[in-house]
Amino acid sequence: MEIKWTISKDNLVEINLTGQLVFKDYCEFLDKLGPIVREAGEANLLAILHDFTGWDKDKGWEDSSIANRNDDYMKKMAIVGDEKWRDLVEIFTLKGMRSVAIEYFASDKEQAARDWLET
Repeated sequence: MEIKWTISKDNLVEINLTGQLVFKDYCEFLDKLGPIVREAGEANLLAILHDFTGWDKDKGWEDSSIANRNDDYMKKMAIVGDEKWRDLVEIFTLKGMRSVAIEYFASDKEQAARDWLET
């Protein structure tokens, strides 16, 4: 799996995920992201899934507290990917159970996701 990410001057964190999400890599990414969004104050997150194949089988995913460790510094999260992942990604992100507004957009709706983040 590959995670590439940037943060813009308007506090948009853009993440590009390719392949399978590996627990260890996910935790390392969150550890790097934390100080950056804390310093930014309130950031939006745009995750774009490319050839996404799901999650690895490592232990740790059952700890839902890792998902929301940066929520105090996040405003909205938009995920763009294949429709077949919508339900699982919404469960994974705990949509509706966190203080961060989360929406999933089909692969061809990236601009709609960007627009939603700006509102």
